[in-house]
Amino acid sequence: MAEELKLNHPWLVAVWPGMGHVAISAGYFLVAKLGMHILAEFSAHELFDVEHVEVKGGLIRMGRLPRSRFFVWKDPNEKHDIVVFTGDAQPPMGRHAFCKRLIEFARQLGVERVYTFAAMATPMHPEHASRVFGAATDDEGLAELRRLELEILEDGQIGGLNGVLLGVAAESKMRGACLLGEMPHIFAQLPFPKASLAVLEAFTTIANIQIDLSELSEQAREVEHKLGELLEKVKEALEDQQDVESPGDEEVPEFEPASLEEGPSLADREQVEDLFRQAQKNRSKAYELKGVLDRLDLYKEYEDRFLDLFKKPE
Repeated sequence: MAEELKLNHPWLVAVWPGMGHVAISAGYFLVAKLGMHILAEFSAHELFDVEHVEVKGGLIRMGRLPRSRFFVWKDPNEKHDIVVFTGDAQPPMGRHAFCKRLIEFARQLGVERVYTFAAMATPMHPEHASRVFGAATDDEGLAELRRLELEILEDGQIGGLNGVLLGVAAESKMRGACLLGEMPHIFAQLPFPKASLAVLEAFTTIANIQIDLSELSEQAREVEHKLGELLEKVKEALEDQQDVESPGDEEVPEFEPASLEEGPSLADREQVEDLFRQAQKNRSKAYELKGVLDRLDLYKEYEDRFLDLFKKPE
């Protein structure tokens, strides 16, 4: 398929799940807002292993191996097309081999540049603007990052495939860069859309493409407000604790465990169905749909149906 498809000076963006959902959220935002189509599925099953089984109604079924896919957007201005690679997970072994195969496929597509997105955890306050750190595979790419006044990652490491893929690209004399969105390290396990927004602002500037980022910007403001409130509550609790002179004499309040939810409610399911209907008419709604499916832990259940939204019309 790679040989048959004719792309115009394409660039590749590769993303995987990681800290703050920064990379994968930015990747799916591009896929949805640019109205991309699925190009191909990337097979590397021999590098993964089944880590769990699924249980439904008491019956055990073999767990599903992680999947990886290519999506493509044809630039109407004929400057350079965009290919987005999304991986469900990073292989626990054979990462260099995985990346070599990925770069080989990219070369068959005619890819001229490779970008990866990632998160950079710092002591930043969630209400502060997220900076974008960058590192490039060559001097020309580094100069471009400097012209954008990004924070240059002078020394350090980029863990996982976000870095290894660019190492393989550099070995292949292919231009590329990693864009890392800044997020608070104390909230590393929570989604932080502000970092995804900052990364996409930098990438769309480099790629010279227009994309409506207002939805992601609104998400960033909402999360910023919630995390700011959470920090204030933690600060107040610590101050109250310091004010207690004899904590041993105080009666310790009992905590009752929160009741476990039995799963998504009927209203949740109806919201999912409504978003599917909207996404079928307007592909840009797929990003909101993906967020809801992730929040409700329903993505695996609806995965095939979700991906059908990106099939190229016959």
